[in-house]
Amino acid sequence: MSPSGASGWRRIRWWPAALILLAAVAGLLYVWVFGNFDLRQRQVVQTLKVVLVSGLLFALWLLFASRLPWRLRLALLAAGLALVVGLRATLEVRGVTGDLIPILAWRWSESEAGDEVGVGRAVLAPAGTPSFPQFLGSRRDGTLRGPELARDWHAQPPVEIWRRPVGEGWAGFAVARGLAVTLEQHGDEERVVAYDLATGEPRWSHSDEALYDNTVGGVGPRTVPTIVGETVYTVGATGILNALDLATGRELWRHDTVAEHDGSIGDWGKAISPLVTDGLVLVSPGGSVGPTLVAYDAEDGELRWQAGDDESSYSSPLLTTLAGRRQVVLLSRNQVAGYDPEGGGVLWTTPWPNTQPNVAQPLVLGDDRLLVSAGYGIGAKLYRIGPGSGPGEVGGDGLVAETIWRSPRLKSKFANYVEHEGAVYGLDDGVLVCLDLATGDRRWKRGRYGHGQLLLVGDLLLVQTEKGEIVLIEPDPEGLRELGSFPVFDGKTWNPPALAGDLLVLRTHREAVALRLPLAEGAAARTASLPAADGDG
Repeated sequence: MSPSGASGWRRIRWWPAALILLAAVAGLLYVWVFGNFDLRQRQVVQTLKVVLVSGLLFALWLLFASRLPWRLRLALLAAGLALVVGLRATLEVRGVTGDLIPILAWRWSESEAGDEVGVGRAVLAPAGTPSFPQFLGSRRDGTLRGPELARDWHAQPPVEIWRRPVGEGWAGFAVARGLAVTLEQHGDEERVVAYDLATGEPRWSHSDEALYDNTVGGVGPRTVPTIVGETVYTVGATGILNALDLATGRELWRHDTVAEHDGSIGDWGKAISPLVTDGLVLVSPGGSVGPTLVAYDAEDGELRWQAGDDESSYSSPLLTTLAGRRQVVLLSRNQVAGYDPEGGGVLWTTPWPNTQPNVAQPLVLGDDRLLVSAGYGIGAKLYRIGPGSGPGEVGGDGLVAETIWRSPRLKSKFANYVEHEGAVYGLDDGVLVCLDLATGDRRWKRGRYGHGQLLLVGDLLLVQTEKGEIVLIEPDPEGLRELGSFPVFDGKTWNPPALAGDLLVLRTHREAVALRLPLAEGAAARTASLPAADGDG
């Protein structure tokens, strides 16, 4: 290099670039090490901000403060822009993880989809066969009384029975009468598809022209069907409610609940699984001016009643009895409320923060207590429901919700949580936590399973991790006790699991799997979950 050239390079102003680099490193250390961030999602968002701001500052330094030769400045800037354009042309964001980390994929790679399935007919198994007839099981609490599972998965691992591609979506399976039914997206069609539980072979499908597609939320439906008798009820991502014949998929009746009730789909699509009780099908269309809860006749689809004026969120209605009053509980956008299932009268309401989506299912504890939790920094509250001066009075006697305790230690983003022997187990921002039920105090927090799902089966906990593993845990308030794990999927797993007898049916937005879980030696497998209030199919 000539002396003049060497002198020119010595004149380059490097120190601003070094300061930008040091500031970026300091920012990342603050976000991930020293900062008081209670949410991993916020750390991810702040990291993206640090990277973007640092990149912009480097570009400004290069153009206006570097003193590099202008030809080199422009060449480097053009190379950087070409890299950005090339990445945008070859990569696309296919959703995010539960911690809001973007999932990248080559644009030319396509998700596998299931086979084309026409309307056929399935031979239904006898009533009383193992079932999982609705979201989170017969009581919608993620708790099953059996079967008694083996505890040593090293000696007796789960056995894969079948595996097959399925259409997109975050829906789960409902299982009854030998069929596993779910919802899938196939192009512009949203389908309800029934598979043979024993073989995984498709038996029938029903299609609607409907498509929900969001970069963050993903593509396709995200609910669980409800099976009662020989009818299956489904809600799609855009709010289409179907009643279908279980054996054939033939449409019995249909409603576009969002269009008919001035409802709203929301940023993540309709995620509310239908509740069937007392001959009624209950869903929440809930827009800014529409009703919170509506009830249709289960036989003919006629509208029977509507109630409330709060927008829906992403939690599903559940049937229970609190303070001696049979009621439907729903966590909506701004409140938790109890409704009279006979006519929709509001029995009680209590405010709930509306800064972020409310997704996780409230948990009934005993005769008068209700545990509610939400993610995004909200936490949990335990309520006692009892007589008082409530907003709605049915039979002249209202109810109120009194707060027993509140805790920031259980922030359940969209997984349910369960109770076992005086302790509550759930995923607190993706990490398994155990809370003392009496006080809300945290007993322990361990095991980063991500934003997955869980079921309590007898006295064991099945955790489906966000990365696609199944982990067997003995719930113990003294500490985390993992008994075994089994890899199932390679990738994001948000779909809720279903357990019918010893057959665990799982899926992602690309494939479905059935596993036979090992049973305890000499145990008589209980072949159904807890009885539903109106039958389990």
